[in-house]
Amino acid sequence: MGGTSWQRRFADEAGWLTRFAVLRGLGFVYAVAFVSLLNQLLPLLGEEGLTPVGPWLEQMARRLGARGPLEGFLAHPTLFWIGASDDFLLAACALGAALSALVLCGYANALVMAALWLLYLSFVHVGQHWYGFGWEIQLLETGFLAIFLCPLLDGRPFPRSPPPRPVLWLLRWLTFRIMLGAGLIKLRGDPCWRDFTCLVYHYETQPVPGPLSWYFHHLPLPAHRLGVAFNHAAELLAPWLLFGPRRLRHAAAGLMALFQGLLILSGNLAFLNWLTLVPVIGCLDDGLLRRLLPRRLVAAAARARAAAPLPTRKAAALPLAYAALVVVLSPAPLANLLSSRQIMNTSFDRLHLVNTYGAFGSVGRHRDEIVLQGTRDREISDATDWREYEWKCKPGDPQRRPCLITPYHYRLDWLVWFAAMSTPERHSWLVRFAGKLLENDPGALSLLAGNPFPDAPPHAIRAELYRYEFSDPGDPSGAWWRRRRLRSWLPPVLTRAPDSE
Repeated sequence: MGGTSWQRRFADEAGWLTRFAVLRGLGFVYAVAFVSLLNQLLPLLGEEGLTPVGPWLEQMARRLGARGPLEGFLAHPTLFWIGASDDFLLAACALGAALSALVLCGYANALVMAALWLLYLSFVHVGQHWYGFGWEIQLLETGFLAIFLCPLLDGRPFPRSPPPRPVLWLLRWLTFRIMLGAGLIKLRGDPCWRDFTCLVYHYETQPVPGPLSWYFHHLPLPAHRLGVAFNHAAELLAPWLLFGPRRLRHAAAGLMALFQGLLILSGNLAFLNWLTLVPVIGCLDDGLLRRLLPRRLVAAAARARAAAPLPTRKAAALPLAYAALVVVLSPAPLANLLSSRQIMNTSFDRLHLVNTYGAFGSVGRHRDEIVLQGTRDREISDATDWREYEWKCKPGDPQRRPCLITPYHYRLDWLVWFAAMSTPERHSWLVRFAGKLLENDPGALSLLAGNPFPDAPPHAIRAELYRYEFSDPGDPSGAWWRRRRLRSWLPPVLTRAPDSE
């Protein structure tokens, strides 16, 4: 009986199904990241985009003192030192999307995962403020870890080589840092997390509310307090159980997965929560996943495990070397995690191999929105007819229902949310965006939900700042939002010269 029990435990902990699920999940997130970029790449980073990569790299080269692509790459790794033309950017993004689809469909080896990581690193390192989000470095760290989860060449869904145990443990270490970092930054950053009232504001003021955010917002106060308590349990208590006995680890992972699911339902946080689910899945073992995955996958994993040769020292050397590297790089992120001056979403090495994370260290009490308006009138006065542009997903028309886009990422919408808290001088890209709208630039217009001037461009563009609040239940107007004008954010920007009309 003892031998049978030991064999069953070995099969449960072997990780064949765990590796399969982690790689498929990571392939999905990579695919979303590359496809969403493919649709926004040229208007944001192309030669005629808002912040072109080419000139930015030229400035970076002067600052770094790099005398060629190789020196530039060593100082600031990105493939776009080779070239930053629109064709090269699109080709790299399309290749990333294709390789992501390959992984999602079941083919993944170390070479494919390394290529995906390098491609995404290249975009992050030239993405400027469009890539200033914590989930970018989180995807890079998760993606680099996945390189060592796979065989070098065998890309089958269930290769014959066993999953390296050190890498499976590193998935738990990554999950621990993601969740605990998010929990600690909340406690340190905003008193509403300590008095259990943050969710009274969060659903309304988060960057891009979803269709269910209105309903979450109108839950009674006790439900909001319970939600904050659940947040603290998932982020502050559960991470410690990941290194405990099997059942406690599974309970902690289940709690975290449920928490991420609720975040997905209650708002549009791009692919952050979907990405966080990947290492959380890595905390589960084959014994549990056998009950959750289809029988044919379970049978295929069992056949691969039965045919696998015994692990050799040579095969274990590279995963162990990577684990040792993570140990060496972990003190700085860990010190930041434990510091009373914790900084969230920070890298400590240029490859983003071991990072520190966090989310919503402060929660806004009000929602202010920038509303872009254009006019064909030649004279600007109180009687000017201003027409509004609609963002892809952010609040605009109060009658428009909040959209569901997660895990898709509209980068312009997110940056405009930050811009509303600041001034035009600190967000000059938005002034350039207004200038492009004066020309009915197709790339700029593709970043918006529609064009109120389809026949001819406007003569002037301005940005107004509005205070938005969710409407009350039973509002007879049927609106999702109510709003009131606060002030001008950007004075009218006029065309350089009148047209020939």
